[in-house]
Amino acid sequence: MSDDPFNPEQYRMPLMEHLRELRKRLIVCMIAAGLGCAATFFFVQEIWAFLVAPMHDALMETGRGTMAITEPMEGFVTQLKVAAVAGIGASAPVIFYQIWRFVAPGLYPKEQTFVIPLVMCSTLLFAAGVTFGYTVIFRFAFPFFLEITPENTEAMLSINSYLSIATKLLLAFGTTFQLPVVIFALARIGLIDHLDLIHGFRYAIVAMFVVAAMITPPDVLSQGLMAGPLLILYGIGIIVARIFSTKSREPEAA
Repeated sequence: MSDDPFNPEQYRMPLMEHLRELRKRLIVCMIAAGLGCAATFFFVQEIWAFLVAPMHDALMETGRGTMAITEPMEGFVTQLKVAAVAGIGASAPVIFYQIWRFVAPGLYPKEQTFVIPLVMCSTLLFAAGVTFGYTVIFRFAFPFFLEITPENTEAMLSINSYLSIATKLLLAFGTTFQLPVVIFALARIGLIDHLDLIHGFRYAIVAMFVVAAMITPPDVLSQGLMAGPLLILYGIGIIVARIFSTKSREPEAA
């Protein structure tokens, strides 16, 4: 086998070895998530109070309804779901580390030194997305939804339904905030550079609003609040691609 650091043949792994590596990483992720769920179950009441606070504030502000359970087991099941969501969130650094360690064998040795910084960036961006969704989207969207309900209508909100939409929104924002990390990975393997991102900016705007429409409630406010940060992250991605891209271009094209 050649010792040339730029020879991709020496970094290839057999298919079965890839599958064994994937199984190993998935097992570690499941163990980490399980331990996180077990730990957060003891604080499920505090976590639920924190998670439901924006909706409680919206209900108090508008005076349009209350939270309720619609099935005998709904309260207990919701607590289990809260523990699961919080546990997976707490284990996010481990999950991101396993993802990047799985990708690392396909990188050159020099590029493998980026694994730890990428794990840190992925975790921080995920936390930033969740924080933005909780502090901005929940604050503006929930009162808006309650205000536009018909007159003389009281909201009787199921705690399970609220947990479902809250989890969906927080996960969506945490995931979409990974955009600069994804751009970095694509730039390092030479698929894109900053010129590609600049030329595709108009299409990216359309794609962002489409994504926002798919994963946020069907109103312009929520979609705009999500598409706005994505545009900023896309701009950061252009800078990242400019610095780290390995894509080669002809002098005329550049």
